[in-house]
Amino acid sequence: MRIISILFSSIVNIKDNLLPVISLSHTHACARMHTRTMNSVRCSKSSNRTLSLVFLCLLSFLNEQHTVLTLAEAKSNVYIVYMGARQHDDPELLAETHHTMLTRVLGSIEASAEAMVYSYKHGFSGFAAKLTKAQAQAISELPTVLQVIPNLFHKLQTTRSWDYLQLSSCSTTNVLHKSKMGNGVIIGLIDTGIWPESQVFRDEGLGPIPSRWRGICESGELFNTRMTCNRKLIGARYFIKGLQAEYGQPYNSTEYQECLSPRDRLGHGTSTSSIACGSFVANVSYNGLGVGTVRGGAPLARLAMYKVCWNLYGGGVCTGADILKAFDEAIHDGVDVLSLSIAPDLPFPDLEIHNGISIGAYHAVAKGITVVCAAGNAGPSAQTIQNTSPWIITVAASTIDRSFPTPITLGNNWTTMGQAMFTGKDTGFINLVYPEVPELLSPRHCESLTPNDTWLAGNVALCFTSNSNQNAVEDAAWSVKDIGCSGLIIAINPSRSLHSCDDNFPCVQVSYEIGTQILYYIRSTRNPLVRIRPSKTHLGRPVSTNVAYFSSRGPSSISPAILKPDVAAPGVHILAAVSPHNPEIAYKFLSGTSMATPHVSGIVALLKSLHPDWSPAAIKSALVTTAWTTDPSGEPVFAEGEPMKLADPFDYGGGIVNSNRAADPGLVYDMGTADYIQYLCAMGNNNSAISQLTEHPTFCPIKQPSILDVNLPSITIPTLGNSTTLTRTVTNVGAVNSRYVAIIEPPRGITIAVKPNTLIFNSMIKTISFTVRVSSTQKVSTGYSFGSLTWTDGMHTVRSPISVRTEIVESYD
Repeated sequence: MRIISILFSSIVNIKDNLLPVISLSHTHACARMHTRTMNSVRCSKSSNRTLSLVFLCLLSFLNEQHTVLTLAEAKSNVYIVYMGARQHDDPELLAETHHTMLTRVLGSIEASAEAMVYSYKHGFSGFAAKLTKAQAQAISELPTVLQVIPNLFHKLQTTRSWDYLQLSSCSTTNVLHKSKMGNGVIIGLIDTGIWPESQVFRDEGLGPIPSRWRGICESGELFNTRMTCNRKLIGARYFIKGLQAEYGQPYNSTEYQECLSPRDRLGHGTSTSSIACGSFVANVSYNGLGVGTVRGGAPLARLAMYKVCWNLYGGGVCTGADILKAFDEAIHDGVDVLSLSIAPDLPFPDLEIHNGISIGAYHAVAKGITVVCAAGNAGPSAQTIQNTSPWIITVAASTIDRSFPTPITLGNNWTTMGQAMFTGKDTGFINLVYPEVPELLSPRHCESLTPNDTWLAGNVALCFTSNSNQNAVEDAAWSVKDIGCSGLIIAINPSRSLHSCDDNFPCVQVSYEIGTQILYYIRSTRNPLVRIRPSKTHLGRPVSTNVAYFSSRGPSSISPAILKPDVAAPGVHILAAVSPHNPEIAYKFLSGTSMATPHVSGIVALLKSLHPDWSPAAIKSALVTTAWTTDPSGEPVFAEGEPMKLADPFDYGGGIVNSNRAADPGLVYDMGTADYIQYLCAMGNNNSAISQLTEHPTFCPIKQPSILDVNLPSITIPTLGNSTTLTRTVTNVGAVNSRYVAIIEPPRGITIAVKPNTLIFNSMIKTISFTVRVSSTQKVSTGYSFGSLTWTDGMHTVRSPISVRTEIVESYD
């Protein structure tokens, strides 16, 4: 599959719509007419006819001169014309090429020299020039031009997650630019639809839709494809027949405030799409917080939306039938990546062949489409991980190094710092109360506050949570707000998931320790007072990176020997586009593995652009084996929970996704259909069931294969007795002549031997298999312990996480 790629340097997409192109072909036509006319003057016997032709050409020529004059007088701005990597090493020749191109559009060498601002001729090819919108559009359509970008003003701050992942648009050396920002790659999202009018889905400067695209834009309620789809949003479909059949009656879109079309009324699909591949939009914030430029991970990738989730029972409901139909159409349409921020409900299907997402994903992967899915939001308990098939990239959610400090000052002038997204006015000092109860009764937690607590009116209330159920706390906040409460201070277990409240109602989050100190002040003061000031945005240290409290955890309950999640990505307080039910709010902070998933989908698009021949398994391997096990600055990653602990592979898989290293992993653990069949056989599926999935007769070996031999980029042994031996195969995708040596960090109480412990690749040897013997020195059954196996050539570190649990069978005499 040919992937067309475009790379451009930092800066944002064209902000305003360009004017219609003024074609240069008119000048050439007139010149041809002039040549023919002069020949007629010399040769024709009908001089009157000749003079008429000359007169018509003269009128045409004068009219064109008037047009050019009008263009010259139009307002000009600086635009950056990006032409990609240099085609040769002669900078002077490049500069001459740039001037020639500009001269072609502006009409003269003098105009070109006057308009030229910079010629980019060393790191890449392109130039900056003063152009009108029409001239910029004309240049953007020239075959050697990849992108035309306006020269907008920039600030040092951006929406943080991509800078945190070291994918700044200001860098010319990271994978964002090496992969040409994913141009030509098509990302399909199976979600709640899309709000196409959002600025993040503009198509200014993008080239034609890839010719291999076979999808459509489907019209429906409030969705006219002639007005909504463009060169960015190239496909939009909706599927509801499965829901209607299950529901037993036609879907009442009016009752549920929905649209029978690809339009997104819930906002979820709009958000995930903007994170995956949204275009650059400058000066975005949520009520002044997190100010910067919002964009997707692959801002030049194309987008196709498959709406399968509908507003029902107060949330998004998606049926397996509709999801599978979306997979079916997406495979036909020609997407390169599929992103699903969807997961099955608990309890999970017992086998992959009973799971619609897993089935659809299998067929997509078999066609070379990488499928990225959410890990789920059922954490922090173990074995809550979802979307566990080995052919899926499963994504956990982590925080980033951004916080929103909110000062709380008590009446005794003691000030502490809480966390909130409070953008209202300084409250000044007002009464502070706590819901006291008689000593023999259970304490009242935040979740128990109701509209009947009218005594809270005019006061700020302190409350303690009994758990970290975000919905329960936010419901309580709405309840007390409606009765006139002036604010809420929420004491909660340490977590970076804020309980934000709309309409500038202050919901400030503090730790139990700080909450206890505030409670002591209330109980020891006759007239306790508190002042809450607006939140501010803080970036960088000392804010740490954590695996989010809600993020589902491994090990997998379906297949414990398959490490899940695969990687983690930012999924807490991500500023993303939403369906603007309030016209003044087009972007909001959102949290969930739903937000983490499109981060990885965008990165996968960059890798697909850079390595179009890589299989989905190779891409997954590159992500897992190169991920950060610390945060990007080298600090440890913790997993939020009760208690908080250092993160391990069941929290974040290989680690925090590191796209720059994944672009050059050195070695990959590749897999194909035969490997997935081996997995299905090892899981005990019968031949008939597997044949239905693979669409051709399949027969498992008489001796059931070991699931430990599935060629994963990780090693997970859920039941180790004395010892076991497993096999892995690596493929060299780096330098042809390479030598890798093994570095082993064994889990506690475990010994590991690798044979061979040195791998030598050359032009004849690109793939090498090795064995790993894992032995336990434990005398009792244990929980999981963790380590790693790393192959290194001095430049690359190909790290596979290892998880082992010793299990000694008890005797029963």
